[in-house]
Amino acid sequence: MNKLLRAALLSFSSLLFTLPVFATSNTSEPLRYAIAMHGQPVYDKNFTHFDYVNLNAPRSGSLRRAAMGSFDNFNAYIVKGVTADGTGYLFDTLMQQSSDEAFSLYGLVAEFIEVPDDRSWVRFHLNPKARFSDGSALTASDVEFTFNVLMEKGVPQLRAQYKEVTKVEVESKSVIKFSFKDNKNKELALILAQLPVFSEKDWQGKDFAKATLNIPLGSGPYTIKKFDAGRSIDYQRNDDYWAKDLPVNRGRYNFKNVIFDYYKDGSIAFEAFKAGDVDFRAENISKQWATGYQGKQFTSGNIIKEEIQHQNPQGMQAFWFNLRKDKFKDPNVRKALGLLFDFEWTNKTLFYGAYKRSDSFFSNSELAASGIPQGDELALLNPFKAQLPAELFTQVYTLDKTKGDGRVRKQQRQAITLLKQAGWTLKSGKMLDTNGKQLSLEFLVYDPSFERIIQPFRKNLQRIGIASEIRIVDVSQYINRLNNFDFDIYTLTQAQSLSPGNEQLSMWGSEFANVPGTLNRIGLQDPVVDALVMQVIKAEDRDSLITATKALDRVLLWKNLMIPQWHISSYRVAYWQQIQRPEKLPKYGLAIDSWWHKDTASK
Repeated sequence: MNKLLRAALLSFSSLLFTLPVFATSNTSEPLRYAIAMHGQPVYDKNFTHFDYVNLNAPRSGSLRRAAMGSFDNFNAYIVKGVTADGTGYLFDTLMQQSSDEAFSLYGLVAEFIEVPDDRSWVRFHLNPKARFSDGSALTASDVEFTFNVLMEKGVPQLRAQYKEVTKVEVESKSVIKFSFKDNKNKELALILAQLPVFSEKDWQGKDFAKATLNIPLGSGPYTIKKFDAGRSIDYQRNDDYWAKDLPVNRGRYNFKNVIFDYYKDGSIAFEAFKAGDVDFRAENISKQWATGYQGKQFTSGNIIKEEIQHQNPQGMQAFWFNLRKDKFKDPNVRKALGLLFDFEWTNKTLFYGAYKRSDSFFSNSELAASGIPQGDELALLNPFKAQLPAELFTQVYTLDKTKGDGRVRKQQRQAITLLKQAGWTLKSGKMLDTNGKQLSLEFLVYDPSFERIIQPFRKNLQRIGIASEIRIVDVSQYINRLNNFDFDIYTLTQAQSLSPGNEQLSMWGSEFANVPGTLNRIGLQDPVVDALVMQVIKAEDRDSLITATKALDRVLLWKNLMIPQWHISSYRVAYWQQIQRPEKLPKYGLAIDSWWHKDTASK
């Protein structure tokens, strides 16, 4: 995922089931060492480490990675500024998610979790050993401060996720309780368990909402050793880290230092990797993957190149429309523009056939809509029949396919017809509205490599009188323009999880359509989508969640909110041979924090 959409800010939904009792207290519910969205967690109460770590891995050396653009902020939880890569290393969360389960959480800052059967509240019992990196105690008051400051000044998606919390009570130095509006939000306890914890004392007298390079006090495995503003940042492992011996952390955080060096251009970053200035690289350009990873360093084995399969939903990478603009309000216009993107030619000619076309917001998962709605999904959609396209109920959603030869005359004719229906007229080689103004588009991108993909698309647009240009900006400008809705069309991946839930509200909810920094960047406001999002959030079990998600997926697809691009169900990675990984990797991540540097002493 793009660094703007960090996984730490996404949440998941699920039904909470009773787990084995690990401890009891004088409270009303059993204390649990872990919680899962379905059934029981994979690891029992006596587990010592996750299966995808190497307990004998050396714990020294460094991992140097490349980052793009620049940074001016160490706070990833606010709208302002461009956050440095890696700041997640600084903060522990209440509980830790495992990467080989769809969604299970185990004790970290919170040693135990307490949830009643009706799920109307959650209580966290903090580990008495929890400490910030300066040695000061981490208390329930810090958790309360964190929640309150995120609700007041945090990014909109967090406010969306937490909004049904009605009361926060610090019951003791180590116990905090969150009460909910009702018991219909099945994931809220798990969302709160992913809360990072900030030091209330450290933030006294400071403006949380202001982008700053003041180093925050955290409780996580790393601290910031040094940084060069906008150019590099060096995280050093805290060898006094309070939680280093907990089961969720054993075998992890093996690098003594994790360093991010910033580059203005992807091609320069790639050359730095080949020169040995960068240790690890995840490749997202198919041409480079097919042709660039060649030479002595690769044939000699100094650099290892791998494709690692995974089971993650691929979300939706797309050309996204700004629905706030009049020219994009008619779905016929959006559909017409989509017809002129020749994926088949692009994949064959530019991508070496590496990709699949994305035809779902939940590609590569059981959550993706397919066929025509039937059974429970049809029953869920029927009340909205008058507000939805009739075709949604009778036709399979499909994307137009070309022959891949670069000729799109059929698609051009179809596009002209659709645009005519929307009130546009092709006259003297220009597509004009009723006021004689030409339809024009600006593609906003921050990666220059996308220019080669957009240029053929622009030629197809030009052939039916649509003007367009490509605006390449740096990452900082890109973020600011998205946050302020200053765009026509942008490219980004809307990431998804195996258990969609409250985050869907900030992605598609009408109430977040015009909130700066929202995930609903396109400005969607639709009552049917709002209703289906609530069905996802309130799903009583996994089957209901799948049904509601498929219905939401189907409705979003038929609205032609974007032009789908592509996905691949594997990680394409390359790394220098001194960097090693566990033989077994989790199903849902690379778990880079379980890798290590082999040429160093083990202690």
